[in-house]
Amino acid sequence: MSLFGSTTTSTIGTTSSTGSAAELAGDLVLTSPPEDSVSDLSFSPQAEYLAVSSWDKKVRIYELAANGDSQGKALYEHQGPVLSVHWSKDGTKVISGGTDKAGRMFDLQSGQSTQIAAHDAAIRSVRFVDAGNTGQQIVATASWDKTLKYWDLRTPNPVSTVQLPERAYTMDVQQKLLVVGTAERHICIVDLSNPGTIFKTIQSQLKMQTRVITCYPSGNGFAVGSIEGRCAIQYVEDREQQKLGFSFKCHRDSAPPGPRAEASVYAVNAISFHPQYGTFSTAGADGSFHFWDKDSKHRLKGYNALGATIPCTAFNRNGTIFAYALSYDWSKGYQFNKPDYPNIVKLHPTRDEEVKPRPLKKR
Repeated sequence: MSLFGSTTTSTIGTTSSTGSAAELAGDLVLTSPPEDSVSDLSFSPQAEYLAVSSWDKKVRIYELAANGDSQGKALYEHQGPVLSVHWSKDGTKVISGGTDKAGRMFDLQSGQSTQIAAHDAAIRSVRFVDAGNTGQQIVATASWDKTLKYWDLRTPNPVSTVQLPERAYTMDVQQKLLVVGTAERHICIVDLSNPGTIFKTIQSQLKMQTRVITCYPSGNGFAVGSIEGRCAIQYVEDREQQKLGFSFKCHRDSAPPGPRAEASVYAVNAISFHPQYGTFSTAGADGSFHFWDKDSKHRLKGYNALGATIPCTAFNRNGTIFAYALSYDWSKGYQFNKPDYPNIVKLHPTRDEEVKPRPLKKR
């Protein structure tokens, strides 16, 4: 790994069609959704199971049938709102973290949940990681207490604690790349071959608060979404960053005519990468979601606002299902979390024309 280069601002192509409401009419609604805002979605890498975390202090695990029907498989609880959920590589365990400062693990075989991590403030993000060269998966937790901790599930204490420059807002992992986004726009990059040390801390190229970071399936970079309706495409290697890195505007309403007219700008809440094609989605506080090809710099398909904010999204293991939550994202404070606000998870069957990358033009 080497230092980052500069990021250029780019105009991304939008010659794709905008999807109609009719095209989403076949999206299935998850049975028995959470009772409060949905905070995170995670599909099993081994089977058609979907884990959903919520502000109602619960994690629900659903089984999805081939015909699209869903049914509750399991449920376990935290002592406070749950903010993050993630599956183990073998699909036998689910981990979660939340405002109760605890990380919990649920074993699908035993049906039991146990506390496996603790922090001095809320745990914002959890991930199973392959650290070092042992091949053994451990758990990484990033917290508002400004630490990143690693946990071996066989011992009660963290095997390593890494100090972060600020409160953790987002974290993701792919292969040997772990990235944490914190307050004050810091981005910490960790090489999991040496997990106890931050390889490099940089400042986000985006000018406003970081909302989400998601690593590429290839593990050579990551996408950053901010509250200003902008997304950055970043690479770890300086050479790649200089050549391929860029940022673009998204999740904005066009300004109406007039000398003082201003466009409405919305937070990018979620970024998910297709596990096979490497294309990605963005979803935001405007209630819309879009599919993008970073390599050709094109929007593949976009869907207009759906009447509620979208706080989180996820592709299933082969990218044939795109799950998105229509639920309050807390971007306007507690007073906007009204009882009649939508609170559902939808399952969108993807089509190749939405998610398959465009052929790159020969130069």
